[in-house]
Amino acid sequence: MQGGLRSFFLGGFECASQRRRDGTRLDLLASTGHERFAEQDYAQARAHGLRTVRDGVRWHLVETDPDVYRWSSWLPMLRAAQAGGMQVIWDLCHYGWPQHLDIWSASFVEHFARYSRAAAQLVKDETDTVPFFCPVNEMSFWAWAGGEVARMNPFTAERGNDLKRQLVRAYLASVDAIRSVEPRARFIVSEPLIHVVGGAVGPGEQSSAESYRLAQFQAHDMLSGRVEPELGGGREYLDIVGVNIYPDNQWYLNGSTIPLGHHAYRPLHEMLLEVWERYDRPVLLSETGSEGTARPYWLHHVCAEVLQAMQHDAVIEGICLYPLADYHGWDDDRICHAGLFSLPGVEGRRIPYAPLLEELKRQQALFSRAGRARDKQAG
Repeated sequence: MQGGLRSFFLGGFECASQRRRDGTRLDLLASTGHERFAEQDYAQARAHGLRTVRDGVRWHLVETDPDVYRWSSWLPMLRAAQAGGMQVIWDLCHYGWPQHLDIWSASFVEHFARYSRAAAQLVKDETDTVPFFCPVNEMSFWAWAGGEVARMNPFTAERGNDLKRQLVRAYLASVDAIRSVEPRARFIVSEPLIHVVGGAVGPGEQSSAESYRLAQFQAHDMLSGRVEPELGGGREYLDIVGVNIYPDNQWYLNGSTIPLGHHAYRPLHEMLLEVWERYDRPVLLSETGSEGTARPYWLHHVCAEVLQAMQHDAVIEGICLYPLADYHGWDDDRICHAGLFSLPGVEGRRIPYAPLLEELKRQQALFSRAGRARDKQAG
């Protein structure tokens, strides 16, 4: 398949745009300063060997009126990436949508398809490279947070599966629309990678935990037509399987987080191998990171596990540091020190977090040597 990622290590710019319960619309591309300083941000990322990034198009700003597309919020970023030689995986819907649409309606899917087609056409008009898209980010998390427990828009309870199906419909329609414009387009499905175990002894608890754990694959299975084929899925809709892993992605059913190093904590390489063997598609760590002083250790841990999975013949496309820059918390606006770079200072200057940068450089060298060794062995 043509079109690959330009660097094994990627960076991701936080681009969430959902509404909070108090009605506030989040816009992380604005609050982190990335929309203003995209050119500098791309240059700084490239200077540290990150030649591919994840970034976002804000649908709610593009389509403020039905079927009228205003690209002023995105076009400068698209052109900055092109001018700076940056490859971008564009999120088309990262928890937010235009206020004139009802997310539960058929019209939502139809509008998303038309918007996706228009976005793909703009990329084709502006560049000659193979485009990468993540149509809908984290459908499973969104379905849980927005459709099951009412923590984010659309603030609905006990309709998580209904929302997941709707997001899958939108994803499938987006892929079809984009391919009608640009058949070379590549797609990444970005979903949480989790592990859940029963906290109590007994077959009932363990069975419930395993059912919950397996639900992490439901969106992938819908997209690929393994389950609910009436949604229109098929193997051709599953391109690169992106998985998002953070320190709190393992927990006891209805209980606390399982700490790294605990006997119940499942090794990441086993989880990656399960995804690879289940779908036989390239795997990308589409989001991973930690906060505060844990950042370099977490990267060290993740990289060691990825190497182990690759030694067992899993095809891993890359590791995306997410977020690449510090950001303001969704609920309380606190500064989350989770990035490789700080929030912007004067004229957009961001200060690297030295311990994480040092670990990144070490891992880049390690993976480069491992890649050369594999190439030599293959030759």
